[in-house]
Amino acid sequence: MSDADRPWPSDIKLRKAERILEVAFEGGERFRLPAEYLRVESPSAEVQGHGAGQKTTVPGKRNVGIVGLEPVGNYAVRLIFSDGHDSGLYTWETLYRLGREHDAIWAEYLAALEAKGLKRD
Repeated sequence: MSDADRPWPSDIKLRKAERILEVAFEGGERFRLPAEYLRVESPSAEVQGHGAGQKTTVPGKRNVGIVGLEPVGNYAVRLIFSDGHDSGLYTWETLYRLGREHDAIWAEYLAALEAKGLKRD
């Protein structure tokens, strides 16, 4: 992907009370990403593992919030969650993909929870 094709955020707003991260991109796309979704899809090694097929299904995050965010260079943000998780770096590409593919990713997560007998609460 060339630099011209990379998604670039034009606005990022943390809505703590709603537990939502709003991200707008220069191409006009705007996504409202729930904290629970961002937490269970964290790009951290704790969630994604260190290689293909190592992703962990994270249960019990329905009520997690985002307590802060920190810029990381000019390419990402670090989200700080109310459960203490803060090791995922959410690049602009990651946030864009999580927004664009939300429905499919969320359905896959819910199916994985059910298959493993896990709960969102």
